[in-house]
Amino acid sequence: MSATSTEITAGEVQTIVAARRLRNTKTVFIGVGRPSTAALLARMVHNPELILVYESGTIGAKPFHIPLSIGDGELAETADSIVSVPEMFSYWIGAGRIDVAFLGAAQIDRHANLNSTVIGEYANPKTRLPGAGGAPEIAASCGEVIVIAPHAKRTFVEKLDFVTTVGHGDGPGARERLGFRGRGPTAVITDLGVLEPDADSCELMLTQIHPGVEVDKVREETGWELAVAENLKTTEPPTSEELSALRELLDR
Repeated sequence: MSATSTEITAGEVQTIVAARRLRNTKTVFIGVGRPSTAALLARMVHNPELILVYESGTIGAKPFHIPLSIGDGELAETADSIVSVPEMFSYWIGAGRIDVAFLGAAQIDRHANLNSTVIGEYANPKTRLPGAGGAPEIAASCGEVIVIAPHAKRTFVEKLDFVTTVGHGDGPGARERLGFRGRGPTAVITDLGVLEPDADSCELMLTQIHPGVEVDKVREETGWELAVAENLKTTEPPTSEELSALRELLDR
């Protein structure tokens, strides 16, 4: 049973689409915000066996509320195991034991490289951002990466102000040359649609559009000439179950 598009926000659609990506996933590495909300929603509706892994070292956390930070006490209280951050990165992430990782970014380019360091000149930036954290290692070694970001021209840029995290580098073969283990970004989920790398060029292409969104709108909010898939799909509207579970989660 589907909910009508007038009942939901673009942010709710984005979160639900991200949750659906975890239907058949065993382990997901997440931070706070929308990625964490999507993962909790996936456990509630699609995949109750999903193992949530947070950078703070909690494995198998089962929070009832959306965590305030990766250090939220509920994550430790409900986790199957807690490991040190060095162990998390060397044994779990670096060794390729995490299936999917959710990442965000302030800027994304056509090859899904990410900037979370600075806006403007590095030495004298307009805005100094939180920095890399573990994103470079996560993108290099996790099985695949799903990026969650708002779709705006200031986010989807022709050239990054700073390359914090390599997605597909300068195109085909870049990840292999760098010796990366994982597949890299396989999707960028926005509030307008879903972009996925083209198999030949590794350049992001619009493959799915959310209900009520026009292709021209997506192109307007992208800083390069965005390719559109011939078989462009329209996102399945959220079901009543998905929407109710998400709103329950947000109201807790």
